[in-house]
Amino acid sequence: MKKLMLVMAIPAVLAACGSTVKLDKVPVEDKAGTSVSQPAADSSNSGTGVAQTSVTAVDAGKSGQDGAAQGVARVVYFDYDSFVIRPEFQSVIENHARLIKTDKNKKVVIEGHTDERGGREYNLALGQKRAEAVRSRLGLLGVAESQVEAVSFGKEKPAVQGSTEAAMEKNRRAEISYR
Repeated sequence: MKKLMLVMAIPAVLAACGSTVKLDKVPVEDKAGTSVSQPAADSSNSGTGVAQTSVTAVDAGKSGQDGAAQGVARVVYFDYDSFVIRPEFQSVIENHARLIKTDKNKKVVIEGHTDERGGREYNLALGQKRAEAVRSRLGLLGVAESQVEAVSFGKEKPAVQGSTEAAMEKNRRAEISYR
């Protein structure tokens, strides 16, 4: 009887640890606007009434490293539990692709971040997928793969402290940093 209970408990525990978010396909579009890969379904945010965020500009006095990128927004925000690049951030990525292609020695790091919800490992994986989505989009726009690195910080480096929805929206992001 104990063995039967153990055999029945193991699948139940494993099923409880699963996630419905697919992290194996990075959704991007080519220049012609045709879909390259299908985005993962993200029903977790549908109908919640969460306001869309706007692009934040880089403070020109904040970083002398960005050179030509001064004044160009360098943050791409994502919906909850998603790594799909929202249409309003396509122009941000296109602007950076133009800047990066002008100098073949320019190196860029895409830093993926998440909000505080979820486990450490899951958030590191989701942050990596967000960074990879931006990196893939830059590649489709002609940026050499050797110029771009994608890293994840998960929930370790929040942009805004706090547990409000507004704070968490600002933490679900990918930042483009010039090196």
